Amino acid sequence: MTAYTALALQMETRAVNAAADPRAAIRAAIGRIAEQVGGSKAWLGRDLRLVVLPEYVLTGFPMRESFAEWRDKAALDPGGPEYEALAGIAARHEVYLCVNAYERDEHFPELYFQASVILSPQGAPVLRYRRLHSMFTPSPYDVWERYLEVYGIDGVLPVARTEIGNLAVLASEEILMPELARALALRGAEVFCHPTSEASSPALTPKAIARRARAVENLAYVVSANSGGLRGIPIPGDSTNGGSEVLDHQGRVLAQAGAGESLVAAAELDVGVLRRLRRRPGMGNLLSRVKTGLWAEEYARHDGERPGGLSQGARDRAWFAARQVEAIERLYGPGDQSGSEDSNT
Repeated sequence: MTAYTALALQMETRAVNAAADPRAAIRAAIGRIAEQVGGSKAWLGRDLRLVVLPEYVLTGFPMRESFAEWRDKAALDPGGPEYEALAGIAARHEVYLCVNAYERDEHFPELYFQASVILSPQGAPVLRYRRLHSMFTPSPYDVWERYLEVYGIDGVLPVARTEIGNLAVLASEEILMPELARALALRGAEVFCHPTSEASSPALTPKAIARRARAVENLAYVVSANSGGLRGIPIPGDSTNGGSEVLDHQGRVLAQAGAGESLVAAAELDVGVLRRLRRRPGMGNLLSRVKTGLWAEEYARHDGERPGGLSQGARDRAWFAARQVEAIERLYGPGDQSGSEDSNT
């Protein structure tokens, strides 16, 4: 099957930061996902084979919680009941389901990671990707040597080869990182699942521009699911609301949702067409023209963010901010950091 319908399912996120029973709130979110995936399948028809959910749709994101507090409150166990319930949804409705969640890891008990997991129509995980770029959340890069020992580079940059195409994940702001998308495309990725929770606007935002660029650069589809509102924390709830979209390999919008919970961002993907284009010589076949040897050598010259910063254990939020300042000074020399930005994720 090379042609099928993909859906960026736009759902409201209900944060668990102040919830009296965070686990009950997570179970309730899974119940809403079950209802909306089922309703979407009934509405869009049997050709619906891929559903991408918004970023951290089960929990929202940590605000000022410590690693230990957020891990205990909101992180899932990879083989736990929440993933079992989500796998049941994928199996029941015969879809590949991409869900983004915080999760624990027995090999790194002091930490948690932000993971994107793709569950198959058989109810099995076919991909588990841990986000590599995040301001205040631990990543595999922060425990680099040990992570590679446990999972290998294929566990860091996974691509799931399925009957609906080769699937990979870019989480949230990672759509702004061209190197990650290019690496996954060189590994065979044809469809980028993009769970996100971002400011939406009638004008093109940086992430919206980046989605179009990543699609064109890599001859790939992008299925981007944004939140349909964010409740339960003290920011305006519609700041992250709307704009979920499906893009083709030329960066064209195939479908786009407005505000609120919505199944409007659904469109047909034809991986067979994409594969023919990737094998066709020409200026537009950018993947085949990448000078990998040149860029490997040039990147090695520059000292940016260093790996292994959490190899000795958890740190507080201040350490993440200080690490970025240090990287900026290595790249550009010391200077005024008064204009630095803050981010919760």
